[in-house]
Amino acid sequence: MTCPICKSETVPAYRPFCSSRCADIDLGKWLTGRYAVPVEADDEWSDDDRKRDETEH
Repeated sequence: MTCPICKSETVPAYRPFCSSRCADIDLGKWLTGRYAVPVEADDEWSDDDRKRDETEH
């Protein structure tokens, strides 16, 4: 298995990464929004649900 950041061999202690540095780089990408989980454009919320959610927050 290779590290998704630098392509080196992984180390069991940091799997799926090779080091804490690569793990931190990956975490930074998630925290800054460079990685994102795709969502479908068509959501299941009705307009009433959306309005209720907006008024509760």
